[in-house]
Amino acid sequence: MNHRLGGTRFEVVATDTVTPTDGPTGASTSSASGYVQPEVDVPALTRLLDGRYAEVRNLVRSNLSAYSSILTDAETLSRADYRERVKELVVEMASTGQTGMGFPEEYGGGGDIGASIAAFETLSFGDLSVLVKVGVQFGLFGGAILQLGTERHHEAYLRRIVTGELMGCFAMTETGHGSNVQALGTVATYDVATQEFVITTTREDARKDYIGNAAEHGELAVVFAQLEVGGEGRGVHAFVVPIRVRDDSGELVPAPGVTIADDGLKMGLNGVDNGRLWFDEVRVPRDNLLNRFADVTPAGVYESPIDNPNRRFFTMLGTLIQGRVCVGGAGINAAKVALTIAVKYALRRRQFEASGEQEELLLDYGMHQRPTSSPPSRATTTSCCSWSPRACSPTTPATSRTWTSSGWSASWPAWPSTPWWRRPASTACWSGCATCCPAATSGTRRPACSTRSTSWRCTASARST
Repeated sequence: MNHRLGGTRFEVVATDTVTPTDGPTGASTSSASGYVQPEVDVPALTRLLDGRYAEVRNLVRSNLSAYSSILTDAETLSRADYRERVKELVVEMASTGQTGMGFPEEYGGGGDIGASIAAFETLSFGDLSVLVKVGVQFGLFGGAILQLGTERHHEAYLRRIVTGELMGCFAMTETGHGSNVQALGTVATYDVATQEFVITTTREDARKDYIGNAAEHGELAVVFAQLEVGGEGRGVHAFVVPIRVRDDSGELVPAPGVTIADDGLKMGLNGVDNGRLWFDEVRVPRDNLLNRFADVTPAGVYESPIDNPNRRFFTMLGTLIQGRVCVGGAGINAAKVALTIAVKYALRRRQFEASGEQEELLLDYGMHQRPTSSPPSRATTTSCCSWSPRACSPTTPATSRTWTSSGWSASWPAWPSTPWWRRPASTACWSGCATCCPAATSGTRRPACSTRSTSWRCTASARST
């Protein structure tokens, strides 16, 4: 059969010539069952699913394959060495153009936001420390300078950010304030005499916390702080602040007035150097204010094309929405990896005997097949129906139906040799179950399957789900 979707043709070739097997990996089943196992043109289907950015996704997958040793490194290297390896990998990937696709071409980028998102979400098929490091460096730090800064900032920083030469941080979250950005405790006071902003951590819970790239690799930070000009608060603004400088030997050390601490071992993502930052009257030039939406003149006059402070604040945050989209796409792909591993494992792992000489595959158990859709409300009371697919015939009615102390019970003739996952939909089985306990088969939820019994049973008691 030929199909065309989105301008791409793919073929599904059906055959019915292979002897049935006992598992779901066989090519076809007997003609008596009516089941046909298709052969899918995988490359064509891949192109269809990859869509417009197929070449971008292929580039990322090639890089993931080339650097797949990082998955072993995560388990064998020390935390310090693992962090260094992740950093090296991020810089190497940057040299392929993969990480800079969303930046303007004049600064070494690809000028395509869509390609950038496609590359990032595909990267989540690999090591997630690499993914987060890329997100911090190019999405958060580089994205803030691109979206909140103006030409002077772009010229000063973007080329080195795109290549990975200049590593930086996105210093928004504080110990006392995460999502409530408008209540941040870090303050930036304008000193008109020196034309500098003075960055200060005003209290302990105003320290910047869990900032990626802060513990070891970052040289600059985009610091979000409350701007004060002439004694008047102007709300949260972003500033480029050096957090490390090179000493006489060329080593990076904390900048004057900056205290840096390592957040230490985490439950995961230990290839990312999350850290804490404190600022003790750190002075930065007036030009270090990212001034796309507001500026301060040398004389200390605050100016903005957006008069309403709330509107100005949310306009500023709105420019960073690309990061939210990327996180969602990456999360979906990471879940795909987890699901693939779980299903493949369930097709190999056996547990307990149910019939025959071999123990049962995990995937044969009804509890392992339970749908991932949301269950009914806890306030909903439904009858519970347990149904054995192996014991269910699509044509033969129940041989007996008796009432016992635990409910109605009906025995079905055992299905012959064909595995249950190959059988056509069994209307009679669902109907039989619905006759006994219709609440269990209403809506989109079907009864749970049990391969350990040769009969289905509808219990008389009800339970809250």
